[in-house]
Amino acid sequence: MKRRTVHLVFAVLSLCCAGAALERGLRLRQTAGLNAEIARIAAAPVDKEATALPPRSARELQLAQALALSQAGHHEAALKGYAALLQSGARDPVAQQALFNLANMYLRQGMAQQAGAAPLFELGKQRLRDLLRTAPQDWDARYNLERALRLAPEEQEAFSAEQQQSVEQRRVRVPGFVAGDLP
Repeated sequence: MKRRTVHLVFAVLSLCCAGAALERGLRLRQTAGLNAEIARIAAAPVDKEATALPPRSARELQLAQALALSQAGHHEAALKGYAALLQSGARDPVAQQALFNLANMYLRQGMAQQAGAAPLFELGKQRLRDLLRTAPQDWDARYNLERALRLAPEEQEAFSAEQQQSVEQRRVRVPGFVAGDLP
């Protein structure tokens, strides 16, 4: 009786381990296929009319294609790819990476232009701030935001001393109180 129980427990544990190994193997096979497809996208020459991925393709493939378009200098097509990834509103790692890449694309465009780069820097800084709201631990985004702020400092007009009134000059009105109620 005791021997049968031990064998039964061993058989159940063996089946559980085999099931876990099978699941990991399938996941590894999917990941290897995805990596091969990403490598194909990165190695293929990119033109403006890049072959569009099917709408049901993996988000990682869409990100790889948008990155390849951005690196090739096709910023409008890359912008469409990044926007499609960000459109769902999900803040998964792929969407965070798309937001980071989009911000970097804007900053690179701003650095490449001589005149009219301020709006691109502002768009890049705003995208990095959006990313840091959802992932404050992203040190790469923090670093890039700091670099962008050094390249294009924020306007300080709103914080200048002559535009702000001193505390003594401000009048505060509280409903229900008369001016002589407080000392």
